Amino acid sequence: MTRHTVDMYADTTPESIHMMDAAQLAVPEVSFFVMRDNGVPVGMGAFKRINADHAEIKSMHILVEARGRGLSRRMLAHLLDEARAAGVHRLSLETGVQPTFIAARALYAKAGFAECPPFEGYSPDPNSVFMTIEIVGRNRASS
Repeated sequence: MTRHTVDMYADTTPESIHMMDAAQLAVPEVSFFVMRDNGVPVGMGAFKRINADHAEIKSMHILVEARGRGLSRRMLAHLLDEARAAGVHRLSLETGVQPTFIAARALYAKAGFAECPPFEGYSPDPNSVFMTIEIVGRNRASS
């Protein structure tokens, strides 16, 4: 979580950072997952319920030294599967426009996410891209 926070503040203006800190993630509306490699945390991901059938991906992050192994794709597939199992029909997200977010936007697009207008609680932001996907009846993101 600390490294994710440092990364966000290194490349994004403070008013455009929409990540949740550890305390905000520790609430019943949030499903939080840690990916481990031989017991060592290498990534995390979460989704937060917006309403009964809509949730938002929050704080998805893979440590830089663990990248290039398909872990982001696996974490995204896990989040989609868990959201679907929880009865979520639409999963949305906010990500950055900066070059450091190019791979993330490509990952989401390949999984079927499409750009959308700002959703619950967000306003238009020149530093943000908003994306969404309908997940009812869809195959896994890793397909």
